[in-house]
Amino acid sequence: MNSTEHQARYTEVHPFEMEHGRRGRVEPIKKLRIYLTAICVNLSSFSAGTCIGWTSPMLPKLINVSEDSPLNFSISDEQNAWISSLIALGALVTPFIAGPLASGIGRKWTMLSSSIFFVIAYTLLLFGSNIWLIYLARLIQGFGVGFVMTVQPMYVGEIATDDCRGALGSFMQLFIVSGILYVYAIGPYVSYFALQWCCIVIPVIFVVLFFFFPESPYYFAEKGRKLDAIKSLQFLRGQSSEGVQDEMATIQATVEESMSNKGSFTDVFKGAGNRKALLISVGLIIFQQLSGINVVLFNSQAIFDKANTGLDAAIATIIVGIVQVVSSGVTPLIADRLGKKAILLMSSSVMCVGLATLGTFFLIQNIGDASGILWLPVPALILFVIVYCLGFGPLPWAVMGEMFPGNVKPIASSIVASTCWIFGFIITRWYPALDALGTFYAFYLFAIFCACAFFFTLFIVMETKGMSLQEIQNRLNNRR
Repeated sequence: MNSTEHQARYTEVHPFEMEHGRRGRVEPIKKLRIYLTAICVNLSSFSAGTCIGWTSPMLPKLINVSEDSPLNFSISDEQNAWISSLIALGALVTPFIAGPLASGIGRKWTMLSSSIFFVIAYTLLLFGSNIWLIYLARLIQGFGVGFVMTVQPMYVGEIATDDCRGALGSFMQLFIVSGILYVYAIGPYVSYFALQWCCIVIPVIFVVLFFFFPESPYYFAEKGRKLDAIKSLQFLRGQSSEGVQDEMATIQATVEESMSNKGSFTDVFKGAGNRKALLISVGLIIFQQLSGINVVLFNSQAIFDKANTGLDAAIATIIVGIVQVVSSGVTPLIADRLGKKAILLMSSSVMCVGLATLGTFFLIQNIGDASGILWLPVPALILFVIVYCLGFGPLPWAVMGEMFPGNVKPIASSIVASTCWIFGFIITRWYPALDALGTFYAFYLFAIFCACAFFFTLFIVMETKGMSLQEIQNRLNNRR
């Protein structure tokens, strides 16, 4: 054997090395790519936020008849309640469509399709001059929100590495509140029609950018497209095909285990692990909604008007929006350091204090003179918003994204997201009736629910800090 043949023989890549990577060689993961992908997909969450915050600056324009309103009459309290709550009604239906679509056409294309709903809805709001068209637009906005909140946690949970999954999972809340701030800051100072144009451009930008990002490697693995899964991992990790082989083997094993027992609706309730995951995820989402967050977000200007603090209601609402964004930006920095359970415990307890304080203010205002504490509602609401955005806003969705095995994840995600909006609809639809009895009743009730959330988290929720998706399944199923 000549020297050239000898060298070729020992520089040839052995099949074992191709499958598991060269011994002693570890390629670093370029996390910037993972974060860029998560930021891009969350532009859809930004669009969802514009829909959620839309009512706060727009309802005053619809209540007061003016040239700026698309209607030639002032809406009633009943119409006000329907405009606020129809988004939740739409969002509770679509998860059962979005979940199967995520399994069928992929997480990426399902996310891209959510933009169709946002564009149609804002077009109807732009050109609609009838209350029924506004109802329809709000319902369609809910369809888009339901798509995003069902599939986005699934996609982000699958593209993340174990050590950054908590941070990336909290991005959805950050971008939702950024979208809310966007309409809070623009809505009071531009015309009704100008705001619709400002909102319609966001989903268009999302489609243009996210089109160039990869599908989830888990989806490709589920479909038997191993080469595409490897290419997706290469893009996300910034590694060579050899460098991603170990992770690809783990994904393949996880997917094969899940697909060996193809999940159905009833499978979500079979097995102790699935039932525990569903209890944790649904419980957290229910308490998230029972905290009254949508009442606050949908009616911020009205709440501050009623409080009569002396501060312009639009300015106070913008302050709340800024606080939401800042506090939501902190969550990615602390989620993987402190752990989700500890943050949820802190969040629920302090939310209880903030809401009880706000309820006490409105009680004093109702029965006597509250002129000496007019300063109280703004800091109380800001306290509530800060701890909500740190904990119960983002983390229930992050928990949902990592709790379920792949074979039932789309169906389970649909159940959780739909449950979220069932309770969201109930709270927003009937809040005006409760408010008519006395605003303090509503905020005291929300405070009680937050106290219940604390004990639910303490005794039921498990910590997943630093655990892989497989380790989480082992813990849920009491396996080593």
